[in-house]
Amino acid sequence: MTSANAAHPVFEPILAELSEQHRDEVLAAFAAVEHSTQPVPEVQMTALRDATLRRNLQRLLHQVGRTLVPVGDARWTSGYRDDVAAELTAAGWNALPVIDRAVLVLVLIHSIAIPRSEGKLSGDSWISARPTPANELLRYAQPGIGDVRAALRRLRAAGLVQLAPTRGRAAADGPAYLPGSQLHRLTPVARRVLQQELILAAAPQSPLAAAIRARRAHPRGEL
Repeated sequence: MTSANAAHPVFEPILAELSEQHRDEVLAAFAAVEHSTQPVPEVQMTALRDATLRRNLQRLLHQVGRTLVPVGDARWTSGYRDDVAAELTAAGWNALPVIDRAVLVLVLIHSIAIPRSEGKLSGDSWISARPTPANELLRYAQPGIGDVRAALRRLRAAGLVQLAPTRGRAAADGPAYLPGSQLHRLTPVARRVLQQELILAAAPQSPLAAAIRARRAHPRGEL
């Protein structure tokens, strides 16, 4: 999808406003943020660097229920708009199997929520230096160890978890897992909600959890 001639008709009213060069740049950026496995540095794409072209890219994504998602250090990806995600969730569309969700939550709690509740991780990034050992996941799985391993394979294939680098860790420790790149596609609103739920699950008595509950009890107030 690098040529204006290949554009879907739904995009034509937007692309018709652009020069041929700008059409190609916007379409190239659309393909990049939609299909790259990692967030795209804006320095690589004119339509990500230029504010006007980025607005047109956002308009294209909006037409198909998507939105631009900023990822730190001037990188971008795309994800479902919050309203579309809510509709899809309510309809049960493409929901993960229960075992996959349970394993994913365990990885997120150990690699993200616990370090954040301890003050060792800030912001809402999914980048963590604390991998979740496979042994930690499997010890909850008796007698379904095979189910957990199968869930990890599916989550890796979906980009929701990834193997942690072995450098600096003893090989005897076995594999360990970190959050996967697809989590970057969550919008800031979706990231915030999920991060809060993880904190409440991992450290319900922590000051951070207390602040979350207070904020929810008084949604219009500022803490």
